Amino acid sequence: MTVQPNILVVGPAWIGDMVMAQSLFKALKARAPGGTVSVAAPTFTAPLLERMPEVDVVIDTPFRHNHLQLRERYSLGRSLRRQSYDRAIVLPGSIKAALLPFFAAIPTRSGYRGEPRWGLVNDCRALDQGVLSRQIDRFVQLSLPPGSPPASSNPLPRLVTRPEQAPRIIDRLGLTVSPASALALCPGAEFGPAKRWPSRHFATLASHFLGQGWQVWLLGSEVDAPTTRDINQQTGDRCLDLSGHTSLLEVVDLLAAATAIVSNDSGLMHVGAASGRPVVGIFGSSSAANTPPLSDRARAISLDLPCSPCFARHCPLSHTDCLEQLLPQQVIAAVAALPGIQDAPGA
Repeated sequence: MTVQPNILVVGPAWIGDMVMAQSLFKALKARAPGGTVSVAAPTFTAPLLERMPEVDVVIDTPFRHNHLQLRERYSLGRSLRRQSYDRAIVLPGSIKAALLPFFAAIPTRSGYRGEPRWGLVNDCRALDQGVLSRQIDRFVQLSLPPGSPPASSNPLPRLVTRPEQAPRIIDRLGLTVSPASALALCPGAEFGPAKRWPSRHFATLASHFLGQGWQVWLLGSEVDAPTTRDINQQTGDRCLDLSGHTSLLEVVDLLAAATAIVSNDSGLMHVGAASGRPVVGIFGSSSAANTPPLSDRARAISLDLPCSPCFARHCPLSHTDCLEQLLPQQVIAAVAALPGIQDAPGA
């Protein structure tokens, strides 16, 4: 009888990375359907795992960002020893992320070289970014034995969604869903302003589709609320501003109910693509070669200026031309070209 592996994955702290990590979970299950995949995840991203059927056990790690909390990590790690994990895969490159499987005494602990983690990660691998350009390919490669050639193709993320919940969610906020097409706009990007398309461009985009009879939803966290408020004011308060009023899983279901989605390169862009809806992802300082929206119904748009991608949080040249010069008309055309949009009411 083949022994099925019991694997612990230390998951990412970013929403988009957690969505992309589903490709790893799928690969692990495809290779050992009877195995167990447990994922240790921060409180903020852990809810997404409820929508990934490949994950058997979710371990909430309530550690504060940028805090070592060594005693708490040791206590949780010790408690995990009774699970007798065969292997751990550590996706973040930090020392903190590698502590949990070390304290859990998991015999094989795989991860890429990042911060100095000698002894904490004992299957430490070099990352060839030229060979593994996409984040999902890097994640999936850790499921393979050391030295394995890259897979020719990897499974794409696909979340379980409940779009039929959208009217209930919006009604709870005292708003009404229109029978018309709905455009979901996600203008936030927690990484930094060099990934955020200007609010005035989002407002122009929203006004265009409002003029076509569409309903426009503004989605994001509490951090994004000032931005969505500004966009809504520029449109004469004609959008449904839901930012900061929904849970992460409610946003998943709202995106799944939208006719189309326009998002910065952010976690919600990846959620939208993994919901199977048509998505336009806007790229400024980042690269669609590394973190594209992973769906055959998604398109990435960027200006590909000589100075980009710089992968900076703030524009090193202080002009953010990669986003400022990307005009609303170009994004409108990209939305119109998305699969299935031509048949949407008002398109």
